[in-house]
Amino acid sequence: MNVAVIGSGGREHALSHKIKESELLDNLYIIPGNPGTANLGENINLDILDHQALVNFCKEKNIDLVVIGPEQPLEKGLADILRENEIKVFGPGKEAAEIESSKSFAKSLMKIAGVPTANYLKFTNAMYDHAKDYLKGKKYPCVIKADGLAAGKGVCVCNNPEEAENAIKDIFVTKVYGSAGDSALIEEFLEGEEISVFAITDGENIICLPPAQDHKRVGDNDTGKNTGGMGAYAPTPFVNEELMEEIKTTIIAPTLKALNEEGKKFIGCLYAGLILTADGPKVIEFNCRFGDPETQVVLPLLEGDFLKLLYSAAYGNLEPNAVSYSQRTAVCVVAASGGYPDEYEKGFEISGLDNLSEDVIVYHAGTKDEGGKILTNGGRVFGVTSFLENNDLLEAKQKAYETINSIHFRNIYFRKDIADKALK
Repeated sequence: MNVAVIGSGGREHALSHKIKESELLDNLYIIPGNPGTANLGENINLDILDHQALVNFCKEKNIDLVVIGPEQPLEKGLADILRENEIKVFGPGKEAAEIESSKSFAKSLMKIAGVPTANYLKFTNAMYDHAKDYLKGKKYPCVIKADGLAAGKGVCVCNNPEEAENAIKDIFVTKVYGSAGDSALIEEFLEGEEISVFAITDGENIICLPPAQDHKRVGDNDTGKNTGGMGAYAPTPFVNEELMEEIKTTIIAPTLKALNEEGKKFIGCLYAGLILTADGPKVIEFNCRFGDPETQVVLPLLEGDFLKLLYSAAYGNLEPNAVSYSQRTAVCVVAASGGYPDEYEKGFEISGLDNLSEDVIVYHAGTKDEGGKILTNGGRVFGVTSFLENNDLLEAKQKAYETINSIHFRNIYFRKDIADKALK
């Protein structure tokens, strides 16, 4: 089978690494890929938003399956274009991807489906003054979200009216999220542990992968600004099989059913960002693709044929026994450029990537190869993931930190408390 993975980050490195294990695989192409994926297949330097170039490439190489990693090409309708050209795709069409590209659409869909989530009000930028007045009488903390795609950074937890007014000003006046902030949601704050669940679906049938916990804030103890994710671990020890079944039946299945009823069949990975409240699990957000960095810890836990799972979903006949949870545990610590998620420098040489132990993978994210040297080339540079055959989270954490402390580049920054919530 010839497979093309679309994207260039740590998630795509992790997807490619797992796909590479399949006996079904003949050729693997990563578009455009990164220095890490270059060791797994052939990196192809194409613009992932150039639909015609991608269609031409897939036809030329007889691609049997395209796996789309990032949200932007999904939101731009790449999956639809490929399907129109009779190319099989793991990833939803543009209309189904709206569950991520429009938070207000996701909220209205959940209301129709009876899926539990936070109460909210939507405001457009023309309603800026109204939003400010509303915030003066709001109970705190509250949550303010840019409505559109903001690379995981468009969410602000506000502890008082001043923070809330600054957040709404950033969205509507300063336009820090661009057009993603043409409208915004002001939500009630929910308390509880957050988890991420990946639901693999052919639009009808569902397989939920082991739950993970992401760490969005840039600083230890969940302080500072939201990022794309500073680390993750899986599985989450406080989620049992009974709770996973509840999540599947009360959240995942009704959401997919509601999408189907609107003529927006979802094929791919429905990411559910959930919070475990005293009243049960509730949805924080949905994404239309695998999460990053949760993918880096969930995929190493799986036994079986991951490519077979994706292929069966794309072909509309989900294979329930393609993969299983192996009882492993995994911890990913993200190494970022100092200053991220704000301004940062790049172009620094990375040392220490050689001689890794067999139970550690370094997933490349913001790196580039320049004359045989690996340099930093982004805010999140790489993710060090340890994965153990036994379910010993403390040992997995220690292994990840031992490794990341042996890798160096100028202004390297990483959180020191990944997985501590579970260990406590």
